[in-house]
Amino acid sequence: MPIPTHPFQEELIQAVKRVTPSVVSVSTLALMRNFYRVHPVGGMGSGVVLDNHNHIVTNRHVVAKAQRISVADTEGGRHDATLLGGDQLIDIAVLKVEEGNLIPAKLGDSDELEVGQLTIAVGNPYGFILGGPTVTTGVISAVQRQIQARNIVLEKLIQTDAAINPGNSGGPLCDIDGNVIGINTAMLPWAQGIGFAIPINTVKEVAEEIIEFGRVRRAYMGFMGVGLNPQIARTYKLPVKEGVLIAQVVDGSPAARAGLQEGDVIVAFDGEAIRSMGEIQEQLRKRTAGSLLEVTVARGQRRRGMSLILGEVPA
Repeated sequence: MPIPTHPFQEELIQAVKRVTPSVVSVSTLALMRNFYRVHPVGGMGSGVVLDNHNHIVTNRHVVAKAQRISVADTEGGRHDATLLGGDQLIDIAVLKVEEGNLIPAKLGDSDELEVGQLTIAVGNPYGFILGGPTVTTGVISAVQRQIQARNIVLEKLIQTDAAINPGNSGGPLCDIDGNVIGINTAMLPWAQGIGFAIPINTVKEVAEEIIEFGRVRRAYMGFMGVGLNPQIARTYKLPVKEGVLIAQVVDGSPAARAGLQEGDVIVAFDGEAIRSMGEIQEQLRKRTAGSLLEVTVARGQRRRGMSLILGEVPA
């Protein structure tokens, strides 16, 4: 009896062959202090070659505390890498390798994704080079996901049932043609059977800012919140049914200085209604650090206006 094959087996094999040369293993070394002793701690993740100038994109949490970073390509070559900058809000960092001719990946269009679309997650979960990276497959389970993880809120994520292990962080999520549609993130230890990826269109915008300016010049308020729905409004007995409920305010942030508090519901920016964290991010992208923003909040049974001077996203 012949062994059954996946109906898209050949397409999947060819897609993996296309993207594999652009996937690198990212190794980090950090010095950790334990009482009076300092000892080295190694870390491991994955990355994707972004362009012909040896820029590599990975997750910020993979390299955030590293004193030394190196990357290994699928040909066995090892290269020292420099961290150009990162963005905590979407968990992306950009590395630069000075020597070698790394092969850039072909980037797709994450704005055109559909639920049910086949996906391929690629990475180096254990730093294996020989034999190529590890591959898992699945489908897009959802798009535009908002997830809170490690004191940040990740926006507009791609959700997939392709397995994404910690060492796969920073590796590509691809479509069946081998185009990179997202960068995998494994910041969610409770996520069993589901994985998340940062859309590649968002990654490209952030990476271009980091490459040109060394940072993301995004306006920043400094709070974490969740868009209201009827269930949340009933549970917390809120006076409004639309807006963004503030769950946490970052100490010393523009939001804290303006007087925003946990439990406030943001209902408008400069008189324009706000219904979700996604709308807040869109509004902030239109503004620059240092500009004045009039925020309307519902606190208890009252609405009040607050003037807030936007800051810049922390490095």
